[in-house]
Amino acid sequence: MEIQSPDRLIRLAVDLVNLRELPGPAELRAFLLAHGEPEPVEVDEDDVEGVRAVREALRPVFEDDPAEGARAVNALLARYAVRPYLSDHDGTPWHVHVAEPDASWADWLAATTALGLATFAAGHGFESLAVCAAANCDRVFANTAVNRPRRFCTPRCATRTRVATYRARQG
Repeated sequence: MEIQSPDRLIRLAVDLVNLRELPGPAELRAFLLAHGEPEPVEVDEDDVEGVRAVREALRPVFEDDPAEGARAVNALLARYAVRPYLSDHDGTPWHVHVAEPDASWADWLAATTALGLATFAAGHGFESLAVCAAANCDRVFANTAVNRPRRFCTPRCATRTRVATYRARQG
């Protein structure tokens, strides 16, 4: 359980909030491996339940009210983050941890994603963290482009919205 680059931390937070289903340990394990966690990745049902709670705690960070987003990030940092420290456990290269050495996957995700979101919001502002504006889409995204506002999670949602607006005008 290690700290990753800032871009990867934001991707981890976005992808975690966007998880529609987290049915069990196998899916959580696959998610963690897909996000660069080195083996061994061992998870159980308690980890899954904890990660579901973290996912819900992160969602307000992407919604309209920056003050609520800041409160959510600060609450996660206060509860889960510890003083950063270097580790080279399990033969991995030196890396930074911000969760307790024996933290659960949920606690590690809470501390790590909160740190990533705090850093991102400080550099880009909370307006760069948003929920997709497309009808019937509740996915979140982080806009890293400078001076290029973004309203949609993907080009597909943007196109679908433009086409629907055009068709509504036509008839």
